Amino acid sequence: MSDALRGFPSDPAALAELNHREAAGWLLADGWNVCGVGDWATVWRSPDGELAARVSPFEPAYAVFVSLCRSLPGNPLLPRIELDSPLEGGGRLSVMEFLAPSDADQAASVWKRWDEPEADDPVIAVRREAERLNKEAAQAIPYWGGLDRNPSNVMATPAGEPRLVDLFYADGLAIYPDLLADPAKVLASFPAELRRYMAEIGAVTRLSSPTEIAAIRTAAG
Repeated sequence: MSDALRGFPSDPAALAELNHREAAGWLLADGWNVCGVGDWATVWRSPDGELAARVSPFEPAYAVFVSLCRSLPGNPLLPRIELDSPLEGGGRLSVMEFLAPSDADQAASVWKRWDEPEADDPVIAVRREAERLNKEAAQAIPYWGGLDRNPSNVMATPAGEPRLVDLFYADGLAIYPDLLADPAKVLASFPAELRRYMAEIGAVTRLSSPTEIAAIRTAAG
């Protein structure tokens, strides 16, 4: 285990009992710092700069990306996952090697390889497994969004090596309008224990008005 993770509960069951706030508290207490805030998650960087931790309060999709990484260990286009755990209430904590944004040319080059790979390109294995997992998830996960080929999903190691991240997504642009228009539909789609904090994702807390936040919280129960 990385030294940066030694402050976490060593028992996976104990880790899974933490909610996203408590997981963030562990990170803060151990000297991690927020280095990114997205629509679904907050990203923290370890004190030594080696690792990044992604903490989300409501996470239908990210376990599929972790499965992709773990099914292809050592593939140079996927990040190294150090720790991954569901959190109480439906959130998720994932810790991986720290990555920085790549430039536009590097991102375009990786997606070109995805579409037109050479015979021995490691992207072939990633694409094949990603497409398989995508088909499975589309049948199993409510509001599944699919494969996400956003240029920002190509990142880079400190040495400049490209890594693919966040290749799958849940369709928040459908979930949250439906939550307001037909809350019963959304609440029936996700078990109560997996949507306890769905009103606390970044896209809600950062971008919504106080009135909208109150409406979303009320609809989410």
